[in-house]
Amino acid sequence: MTVTAASEPVAAAPASTAPETDRVRLRPGWITIAAKEFADHLLSVRLYVLLIVLGIAALIPLYFAAEQIRSVAANASITPAVFLYLFQLSPEGVPILRVDLWVGISAPLLGVAFAFDAVNGERHEGTLPRLLSQPIHRDDVINGKFAAGLAAISTALFAVVLVISGVGLLRLGIVPASSEIIRVALWLLTTILYVAFWLAFGLLLSVVIRRAATSALVAFGTWLFVAVPFFGPFLISFISGVLAPDDPNARHLIGQVLPSTLYSDISSVILNPTVQTTSRAVTTSQYLQAQSFFPDSALSVTQSLILIWPPIVVLFGLTVGCFALAYVRFMRQEVRA
Repeated sequence: MTVTAASEPVAAAPASTAPETDRVRLRPGWITIAAKEFADHLLSVRLYVLLIVLGIAALIPLYFAAEQIRSVAANASITPAVFLYLFQLSPEGVPILRVDLWVGISAPLLGVAFAFDAVNGERHEGTLPRLLSQPIHRDDVINGKFAAGLAAISTALFAVVLVISGVGLLRLGIVPASSEIIRVALWLLTTILYVAFWLAFGLLLSVVIRRAATSALVAFGTWLFVAVPFFGPFLISFISGVLAPDDPNARHLIGQVLPSTLYSDISSVILNPTVQTTSRAVTTSQYLQAQSFFPDSALSVTQSLILIWPPIVVLFGLTVGCFALAYVRFMRQEVRA
């Protein structure tokens, strides 16, 4: 006699378990793309080559100015902000060999190098249509690429600042004060903002120009004439001669809105507490207020921030403007397989 066991109904899994698990695992598309791009940047030869270039650009001036910095450190009791001399002191007779100046020249290379082929490179390899066929929004691509490039550049700059600070602590015996640490951190943040402009500019060229080689030539040519001090005056004279040949103040006004001039003003005020003016044209009331408020001695961090907030706002606006143009252009482009 065969006994058939009554089949008991199997309890079904809650219907909300799978969707809730998927919902937890889902991330915004731009974060996924940024994580993948950041991992590719960390493993790319491009990052290590540019990191070596940036490190050499920072350590060579520090090497030549080490003796002078050591002599200044011996008189630390009468010299304000000795630790900041690591970043803005040049050797005798060679004023161009300064850490902040060389970082200001070489750091934009990181921005244009990571962005000039960000979009047109994908288009040339045929991977852009496949990337956009994934379940992500279209703007996640450009947002993720910008975030990944900025994260990689920030990592490289942070490493360089740590190396310079370590040299000052170990070899020169300079211990920073709290205000000096804050100034170095502010200089690092403004340097990242300056590089972010070049990253956004390179991204704009990558979206507008179809060929990566052409966008690279335009990007590096613009860097050469804007960020390098030797060629900047020639570019300013040419633009002022074309736009306003009869206006004697045109050359000065054009030079004030160049990213290199803005960053130079910010860097000089942050790294040198005794600097009380910038080349930025402010209103007469602002200038008189600053002269009456600031003492003749070294400025505090708050007072220095009062001086540099206008160029910071302008530099931030230029960065946002370049990225917005790249964003709008990319969203309107036709992408075909």
